[in-house]
Amino acid sequence: MTMAKTRLILLAATTAVVLALPGVGGAQSTPGAAVASDQPGMWTGRTVEYAPTGISLIGEAEVLQGDNRLRANRIDMTLNDGALTRAEAVGDVYFVTPDQTMRGDRAVYDIANDTLTVTGDVILNQGRNVATGGRLIYNLRTETARWEGGADGRVQGVFYPRGN
Repeated sequence: MTMAKTRLILLAATTAVVLALPGVGGAQSTPGAAVASDQPGMWTGRTVEYAPTGISLIGEAEVLQGDNRLRANRIDMTLNDGALTRAEAVGDVYFVTPDQTMRGDRAVYDIANDTLTVTGDVILNQGRNVATGGRLIYNLRTETARWEGGADGRVQGVFYPRGN
């Protein structure tokens, strides 16, 4: 197998991990509802840079797997001995699943700690339910979340009863 093919396969496998994140809606979501790890993955960007320590998708960066989509101005993935250790999406970040949409200025997935941290005017929608804040820290292992206030110092949510 050529080096170029090996790198392409590595990139495809690595980006698939980024979208294997469950929903981050706390009480709003079903744990694991967004997991699509058995689905094929696809990535795109205006420019792709590869090094043994990481992969960057730059300019209209997007990673798709199943019905899940991560989109940002730039997506950087850090590798350690070929394994994904961290993924960071920067600028107009959108994470979309069949059940919810999350928006922020920056999202970091730390694999060692199993946490997803989203910052910068975070908006989380699930159906008509909406939650907003400045920072959302979600632990995938424990399925716990911590919201911190936005520019006005507050976290806010509007939730509708089921069936409404």
